[in-house]
Amino acid sequence: MLFPPSGRRSFLKRSLLATVALGGGGLAWAHELLAAVRPARRLALYHLHTGERLTITFRDPRGNHIPSALAEINRLLRCHHTGEIHPIDPETIDYLSLVDSKLGGGNEFHIISGYRSPAYNRRLLREGRQVAPRSLHLTGRAIDVRLPKIGAATLRRAALDLKLGGVGYYPRSGFVHLDSGPFRSW
Repeated sequence: MLFPPSGRRSFLKRSLLATVALGGGGLAWAHELLAAVRPARRLALYHLHTGERLTITFRDPRGNHIPSALAEINRLLRCHHTGEIHPIDPETIDYLSLVDSKLGGGNEFHIISGYRSPAYNRRLLREGRQVAPRSLHLTGRAIDVRLPKIGAATLRRAALDLKLGGVGYYPRSGFVHLDSGPFRSW
C-alpha cells in the first residue's frame, strides 16, 4: 500500500484542492482549504453533559494522528449516559477540525453527543426522540456540536461548503450533526 488509509485520503484531498486552484475561479477557496489541511491540527472541545473541556493537538507536525490525543478525545466523547468509551473515527475529528478552520479556527465546540452506546440509543428511541436506530453515533462516526458565538446556521453552511460528510441541521435545538459517512444533508 503506497499510503496508509488516512494518508491516502489526505493526499487525495490536497490533490483535488490543488486541481481546483489551478483550474481558476476557485483559487481563494482552494487556498483557504489547503491551509486548513495543514498537518498539525488542534481542537477545543467542551462537553455540555459532563462539563469537561479539552484543548488538544491531535495531529503532529508531519500530519500523523497522535494516539494519546485520540485516546483523550475518545474519553471526552464517551457516552455520557453509560460512561462507555468507544474509538471515535479520526476522519470525524478531521472533519470537525476542517470546519473549525473554515470558520477561522480556534473555536471551542460545545459537544452535545459523541459516541452513543447501544443501550442509550435504545432508550432514546423508546422515549420517542428522533434518533436513528443505526446511528453513526453508535460506531463513533458522528458528533453533534454547537458554536454559541457563531450559531448553528453558520456552522451548517461551513460544513456543507466542505462537502465531506453528513451534515444534519437542527435549528430548534441549535446544533449541527457532523459525521464521516458519505456527503449528504438534512
